[in-house]
Amino acid sequence: MSPAFGKCYDPTGTRYGIPTYPWQLAPDGMATKRQLRARGLRPGGQPIQAQIMRANRRAGGTQVAFLYRLDLAKPVRPMTSRKWGALALAMLARRTCPSCEQDAGYCIPTSIGMCMTCAYPLDLAA
Repeated sequence: MSPAFGKCYDPTGTRYGIPTYPWQLAPDGMATKRQLRARGLRPGGQPIQAQIMRANRRAGGTQVAFLYRLDLAKPVRPMTSRKWGALALAMLARRTCPSCEQDAGYCIPTSIGMCMTCAYPLDLAA
């Protein structure tokens, strides 16, 4: 067993407080938030049941993903018409240039703060 595997394997939870498993070795019946969302589920207020851990040499530490029980998960709440409307207005605000107040047709980059036509008027004229 490698040292990284031994550091990440704690099924009783004595070292980290909750059961910990190595990456890709989670027990059946458990899923991360992304895996729950892919199945159309959400944690539904349940506490974290376990975690999976992976050693990361570049970041100098570990990566952790929390696990939730599938049998306690609830279905995702459906989008209401008001939520759809609010989302549409938020996206319109991201596409509207503050300089020329036109819909750019794409999300305005936050690094520039305006549409490409306003940011680089000489480059586009040529």
